[in-house]
Amino acid sequence: MQPKNMLVILSDEHNPRVLGAAGHPQILTPNLDRIAARGTRFTAAYTNCPICVPARAAFATGQYVHKVRCWDNAIAYDGHIPSWGHRLMEQGQHAAAVGKLHYAGTDPKRDGFDEEILPLHIVNGVGDLLGLIRDELPRRPGSLRMGPEAGPGESEYTRYDRSIVEETCRWLERTARRPHGKPWVLYVGFVSPHFPLIAPPEFYCLYPESGVPWPDMYEPAHRPRHPFTDAMRKCLCFDEPFDPPMVRRALAAYFGLVTFLDDNIGRILRALETTGLAAETRVIYSSDHGDNLGTRGMWGKSTMYEESAGIPLIMAGPDVPAGAVCHEPVTLVDAFPTIVQGAGLRPDPRDDELPGTSLLEIARGRAPQRTILSEYHAAGAPTGSFMIRRGRYKYVHYVDMPPMLFDLDADPGERRDLGRDPGAGPVIADCEAALRRIVDPDAVDRLAKADQRAKIAEHGGTEAILKKGTFRYSPPPGVDATYF
Repeated sequence: MQPKNMLVILSDEHNPRVLGAAGHPQILTPNLDRIAARGTRFTAAYTNCPICVPARAAFATGQYVHKVRCWDNAIAYDGHIPSWGHRLMEQGQHAAAVGKLHYAGTDPKRDGFDEEILPLHIVNGVGDLLGLIRDELPRRPGSLRMGPEAGPGESEYTRYDRSIVEETCRWLERTARRPHGKPWVLYVGFVSPHFPLIAPPEFYCLYPESGVPWPDMYEPAHRPRHPFTDAMRKCLCFDEPFDPPMVRRALAAYFGLVTFLDDNIGRILRALETTGLAAETRVIYSSDHGDNLGTRGMWGKSTMYEESAGIPLIMAGPDVPAGAVCHEPVTLVDAFPTIVQGAGLRPDPRDDELPGTSLLEIARGRAPQRTILSEYHAAGAPTGSFMIRRGRYKYVHYVDMPPMLFDLDADPGERRDLGRDPGAGPVIADCEAALRRIVDPDAVDRLAKADQRAKIAEHGGTEAILKKGTFRYSPPPGVDATYF
């Protein structure tokens, strides 16, 4: 395998099912579909944590969340654990970033980049302190605005994404004029289709509100009950203000934002072609996590259902099997060894214990089967949740709560939870044993809560945090966060 450049594109909150190449009947994603057609699409790809900051820390370091201890959106990656970018720079290769990173703050060398362009990081270097409070979950009313505001228009985020495209194209043009000499890695971080669910009109109008599919299990009587998701629904105020027209506007806007994202990716791919860099560049597209999109009456992320914990993942370019579909489970921690191998770096013995495997090897069937892990310790979670894929089964372990178990072959929509089915006992025992070979969930739950309590004390205690309030989402550079 020859070392090549790598363009890594990471979006925010892209439900893996809302992709043309994945078989969605309505969504228009021609540019992503073309990447999939000339490369490999991974059908069982997962985030290592279904919320932004921890997922991005895992993506950067190739380590699970309980190892890096970036538990939530107030404890962000600060460079103290080496990233794939650090490994590139150590061996004289260029690593650049444009757009959203969601780290502790702007410090390129510390973060693992030679340059950061238009970076978005946690608010004021502090982030979402309200998400630290888990002993008694606070009510988070920010979700109440999601439905009423949904529709056509422009937002801070759509304007930011357009500027990311412009800066990325300029970077490619400069690089074509002044090559780096060795393979480079360019990371591009978009915020779409993350809420606010406001889509540019030309994309919103592609999806008539009357034609968008109604969310599965949306009606209250059809929603599954579990103490974890019940607590999360109450804390995060899922869909309280939604009426049917709002639901349809929200979905039409989300679909519009996905197509807007695809259009922006298309502009970057065209720049890659016109600069003459395409033939020597591998492209990876993924997202930090998914979005529930109203399924089971939930919006946003934070759950271990496929809509939220699942992510799209496609890769194309030299040495990547073309027109291929890979069903082997993969996660964001696999990006680290993929980038290191693709750039032709010498393996570093300090990385021998990382849990990931190069996607270049997995795509070609050269990697062993693994048990992959996702975990969640953030906003709305009364206790730690841990998910593994084991063959056809998805097992979700909750500390001090009943587990969930789904047979994804027989039940891809996760409509039947086998976690309390006596006949599933042997499978549950096997899955729990497999989980505990990776992580001690009880010890990690205690560690996460201890770290979060320490951070709460650092910021004046629970009452001070509650009094200050919170913001809905991290604003782009140059825009102040609005607290409420």
